[in-house]
Formats: sequence, structure tokens, C-alpha cells
Amino acid sequence: MLGKGVVGGGGGTKAPKPSFVSYVRPEEIHTNEKEVTEKEVTLHLLPGEQLLCEASTVLKCVQEDSCQRGIYGRLVCTDFKIAFLGDDESALDNDETQFKNKVIGENDITLHCVDQIYGVFDEKKKTLFGQLKKYPEKLIIHCKDLRVFHFCLRYTKEEEVKRIVSGIIHHTQAPKLLKRLFLFSYATAAQNHTATDPKNHAVMFDTLQDWCWELERTKGNMKYKAVSVNEGYKVCERLPAYFVVPTPLPEEDVPRFHGHGIPIWCWSCHSGCALLKMSALPKEQDDGVLQIQKNFLDGIYKTIHRPPYEIVKTEDLSSNFLSLQEIQTAYSKFKQLFLIDNSTEFWDTDIKWFSLLESSSWLDIIRRCLKKAIEIIECLEAQNMNVLLLEENASDLCCLVSSLVQVMMDPHCRTRFGFQSLVQKEWIVGGHCFLDRCNHLRQSDKEEVPVFLLFLDCVWQLVHQHPPAFEFTETYLTVLSDSLYIPIFSTFFFNSPHQKDTNMGREGQGAQSKPLNLLTVWDWSVQFEPKAQTLLKNPLYVEKPKLDKGQRKGTHFKHQRQLSLPLTQSKSSPKRGFFREETDHLIKNLLGKRISKLINSSEELQDNFREFYDSWRSKPPNYHGLLLPHIEGPEIKVWAQRYLRWIPEAQILGGGRVATLSKLLETMEEVQRLQEKIEERHHSQEALQAEAASLLRTSARLSSLFPFALLQRHSSKPVLPTSGWKALGDEEDLAKREDEFVDLGDV
Repeated sequence: MLGKGVVGGGGGTKAPKPSFVSYVRPEEIHTNEKEVTEKEVTLHLLPGEQLLCEASTVLKCVQEDSCQRGIYGRLVCTDFKIAFLGDDESALDNDETQFKNKVIGENDITLHCVDQIYGVFDEKKKTLFGQLKKYPEKLIIHCKDLRVFHFCLRYTKEEEVKRIVSGIIHHTQAPKLLKRLFLFSYATAAQNHTATDPKNHAVMFDTLQDWCWELERTKGNMKYKAVSVNEGYKVCERLPAYFVVPTPLPEEDVPRFHGHGIPIWCWSCHSGCALLKMSALPKEQDDGVLQIQKNFLDGIYKTIHRPPYEIVKTEDLSSNFLSLQEIQTAYSKFKQLFLIDNSTEFWDTDIKWFSLLESSSWLDIIRRCLKKAIEIIECLEAQNMNVLLLEENASDLCCLVSSLVQVMMDPHCRTRFGFQSLVQKEWIVGGHCFLDRCNHLRQSDKEEVPVFLLFLDCVWQLVHQHPPAFEFTETYLTVLSDSLYIPIFSTFFFNSPHQKDTNMGREGQGAQSKPLNLLTVWDWSVQFEPKAQTLLKNPLYVEKPKLDKGQRKGTHFKHQRQLSLPLTQSKSSPKRGFFREETDHLIKNLLGKRISKLINSSEELQDNFREFYDSWRSKPPNYHGLLLPHIEGPEIKVWAQRYLRWIPEAQILGGGRVATLSKLLETMEEVQRLQEKIEERHHSQEALQAEAASLLRTSARLSSLFPFALLQRHSSKPVLPTSGWKALGDEEDLAKREDEFVDLGDV
């Protein structure tokens, strides 16, 4: 709640009365600079972090209809973050802020997290970039984690305004060199700091032994082998140093086309079938080169397709599935639903919620990804076929689809250690271009595509539908998505293992130089205290198989604001054969003859899919077996915790799923206490569950978007009908119908 140092004004929605409010006229602010300076809070810098520019007497606003409320303080820009230092930060530091990040504060924005910067000139909002001739009176920053910050510069000295605005624009938007990222400054300065062994948190897949262990775990070592032919990246800089290929494949084939056209193993299921991926051969026009490629792929194909014992189905994700452009366009529209500037804007867009949500196509893209994964699972599980995923570089949609298949089929990947190992294997070591896809260097907006965020959203659908099957929580997924933009971890800041390894050496001369010790994001103790980490672990996780009660519908919850689209005909997907007429004719010529016997029509494929899917849904869920999502109609929902957490109007005090979880934990505690008395012993896990339950009960009324919601705006409904609401009736009628329209959250 806002206490001392608050600039307030009349109008707007009533807020809870603070203990003390100082009403300060704008002309008085400069006269109080001495007092402000005395109360300034200290700027905390990480090792290697340097202050670049700052401005004082900046008002951090909370927009509330026609009035402005806020706290004044300093706005600073370092080579790591933009930070606002409120002059009475203690007023906001209350017990409700339970989930604190030790690296990024509530009012901190890492430079990589900045999405768009706007300036307000004479009440008009304009995008800011490059050199400015005129400086704004207000700065608005939209973040990639969907926070929105408003900074009023009207009372700041002109020279400070120029410095801070120019500095923020330059350090967040100007193209960068890889070596100039804060990641390297931090790693160099923190070289003597002790870090935990990353192998305590995940299998890193940076040694041959790691791959052998994974082969043994999945029983794939009978048909596949780990190879070190690319050790030192002498064959291909795109591939990892170690990977797995079919046993019959001669290792000398790998260098032929720099790793292209080689089937690389992802995972083996219990039936012995495997999921493979392959990067396509470069397109050639020369007939001689085409013939060489055809002969090469013919030989490769014979090693993986040996009917009746080994049958392979090819899924060409480059032509038969989503495009990166579709993902980028859909998310660009989707995120605008949550970058809300004020209460008025929220209520004005609320009446158009369904049409805006549907027009973004983001939920439909999630549905298509989950459906594609189920189709592949049907081939592996029901048809006993190997599946070969084909993509230009096998580093985007291959990572997405193969990871989803493993999460659904392998219960190990639903544990936290297993999930983190999966991300390491398929995304980090698998060569997903995080540097480009997150646009960390600000070199090309066209390359920025949220493929990994799409994967996390798909996993969230599974976590939401089947909570007992996952050891981690939705909060874990949310903070993992936030960690994409924290440049003290190396995990998401390189395009390939080769790029990481070649840039880890410290610049300088002398024999004393040693490789940089880069942190991994999987060590959550860097960001969170032990108490906060309990919110990443699911206390309802079913660790061992139990007797099935057959209550499949137990995980369905009544929802308030419709976070999913109503039951409608989903958009038709492109025809799904192994090839379409538009498919690249080179691949069709090279592989078409071999696979033609296996091609089903799209109608047959649809029938097989439906039969397999309905059969699974008719059985009770096995949380330690195959786990499929519900993908029809409103089953695909908006990930409320991530997307709505910064919008106070979208919160339900004392409601939402967190209220249900809190009550469940209380019941579990009671059962455990009784069990403890009976068995007269104490289980270590009980302490963790009790810790989580106590954390949930420390606030009298939890928000439905706990633990992130901070209630920065206090409006819970429009005081007066806005233009969009007037059509619904007069103000009295609107109040009566409030519950009908104001449906926020998901219980």
C-alpha cells in the first residue's frame, strides 16, 4: 500500500486508506529535493554492474482512470537493468511480498526484458527510438514479462531527463556485440564466487557419459549409439560435441554434409520405437549435386527403415506444420491484450475480450502443437513406428514437438530434475537459437520468435489439466519464462553449445587466464530463498503410482473469467499426409519413393488419431504413464498467472485456484498429523508441505494470481460505465450484472 512519499490526486476509484498520505503540489517538489536526497535508498549493484545514468525526482505512476497516484524517487540505468528507487521503499515492503527475487526487484527491469519504450508528448503516446529532438514528459516502458511502467518526468531537471531517456533508449535498443553482454561482465567479476555443480540440478548433456546414461535410462542403447565424431566441433558448429545416432550408421557419414541429413536420436519409448530428428540438406539446383544427395539419403534411409522390423514415418515440420512467422504474428497480437496502461483501458477492452483473444490465434496455435504431439505419440505408441522429425535446421519446431512428446510419454520429464534435463537436451544442447529468438543482441526483430515460450505455454496446459502428474508448479514455469531475460545465467543466451564454449574463455593474456564460470538458471537458490522455492514444488505431486480411483473429471474446475474460448469449431489444420503438393520437391524426390508405401491419407490419419485419443480419454488417468492433454473447445486456456499477474483488475481476492490449493494443503496437513500419530514417526516431506501451506496462509486474503500479484492499482470495477459498457445498460443495472460480466481468473 502507498504510504509516505505518495503523490495523490482526487477522482478515480476509491483506494484503501493508507496510514499516512502526503499531498504535494508539483511546484513544491523541487523545494523538497534536500529532504528527498536524505531518504534515498541505496542502489544495489551486482558484481561487474556499473551505473550509467540517473535522474532524480521521477514520479513512478500508477494509472487509475483520470487520476495519477505514485511515488517519487530516482530512476537509474545500469549496464544490467533499469531500476526505480522509491524514496520510501519501506512503505511497500510488507508481508504480502512473499515471493521476492534476489536478483531482480519489483521495480527493476533488465535491459533484455524491455520490449517497447513510449513517450508522452502533450498527452499523445509515441514510440521512442534513436536520437530524440524533443524529450517526453512521461516515459512508458512495456516489458517482455508484460509489466508496464509509467515514469513522470515533468518535475525532473531537463538535463537529467535527456540523460536518462537517451541512456535507456540506447542501452535497450541499440544493436550489441555478444561479448558486450552483461553476462560476461558478471561472470568475470564473480569468478571467485562459489557456484553449485550444475549436474546437481540437471543432466547437462555435455559429455559422452551423459548421453550413454540417457540411452540406458530409455532402453535405447540396443539400437542407438552415442558418438564423439563432432568433439571439438570439427564437423559442424551447429551440432553438439556429442549426440546419438542409429547403431548401423557409419560415423564417417556424419561429416559428409556438415551434419545435415543425419538422423539424430531424441528419445526411445518402452516399445523400442524412437523419436528422431533431421536437419534438411541444403537446396541445390545442380543435377550432379542432387544425385549425390539422393544417393546419400538413400543410404541413410536404409539404416532407419528396415521393414517389417523398423518402420519410419517422416513428419516434415517445415512444410506440414506451423511457420515461425505464424507464431511471431500470433504472439504479437496476443501480448497486447495484457499490456494494459490503466483501468479505463482494461474495462474498455474487456467487452471485446473473446474477439480479441480469438483473432490473435495464440490458443489455436497451442492446440495445434499439442495435437501434433499426440499424432506423433499415436505413431510411436499404437502403430509401433519410429518417427523422424524434419526441419530446415532442426532447432525450432523440432525442439518444441520432441519435447512435448517426451513430457506426455515419459514421467521422468514431469519431475523437476527430468524437465530441466529435457530442456538441456532438446533446447540448449539441441541448438535452439536463444540469442536470436529472444533478440538479446537487438540485431533483428524478424528473428525474434517466442518458440520456447510457446513450449512452456503448452506444458502449462498439461500442468493445469493434470496437476498431480507434475513435480513442479505453474509458478515454476512462470519464473522460468522470466529467466529468459536475466543475463547472469548462460542457459538462454547462446545459439549453440559451440558459441558458448568458444566465448567462455576470459579475454586477456597470460597463463593465469581460465574459462569463465557461467551460472546455470537451474540453480534456483541464486534467485530465491528456500522458503520461496517451496512454491516451485508441487505438494500435490503423486510420487508413486497409487490405486486408480477413476475420477477423471476431478481435475476440471469451474472458471470465472473465461480464460478460454467458447466451444466452437476449431480452425482447420493444413492437410496432414507425409507430403503435400507444395512440399519441397527435392525432399519428395529423395525420400518420397521410400516412404510412399507408408503414407496414409489425411482422413485415415484423422481416424487413427481420433480412435487413439478417445481410447485414452475413456480410461482413468495414470499420472506415471502416458498423459495426453484435452485439446477441444475451451480446454485450452489462457495462462493467467503469467499473462494477467500485473493487472490488479484481473485478480480475485480470496479466490482462484490458490484458494483451493490452500484448503487442500490444510487438509493434507491434518491427515499427515493424524498419520504421524499413528505411525509415530516424522517424514521429511511433511516439513516441505507444511512450509508451503504456511506460506500460503501468511496473507489473510490471497490473490488468485498469487504469488506475483501486488495490487498496484486498487480499482476492482469501473466506477462509471465506459463507452463500451454503456450499451449494456445504465449504471445501476451494470452494478447488478457485475458478476455476469466481470469474470476474471480461473477457479
